[in-house]
Amino acid sequence: MALLNNEKNVLPLSSIAEILTAKPRTLKMYEEKGLLPNKEDTKKLYSINDVKAITFVHYLASAKKINANGIKYILEILENNMDEKSKNDFLHAVESEMEKLSGKDVLDAEEI
Repeated sequence: MALLNNEKNVLPLSSIAEILTAKPRTLKMYEEKGLLPNKEDTKKLYSINDVKAITFVHYLASAKKINANGIKYILEILENNMDEKSKNDFLHAVESEMEKLSGKDVLDAEEI
């Protein structure tokens, strides 16, 4: 049995939206604003590691009510000042926090 490759692009945005209980249009909006990992292929599939980054973006937009420019700034700080292990640990911690929130705490960003 092969081990799961967290870098392999296998998930479309619609599946990620279902995982996050968000609207696919919301994630598409994040993509249009340049908040999601850059995908140059035409299929626009995302990896498990990308899901963690998308979860963080969704958390900032929906739970913390941070606008696109603020999210871009935060992502830039993380990218320029954290090594991969620290960034992955941080995103895992955010993912754990998201799991604790109720559906009321995280509104779909389109509803804001």
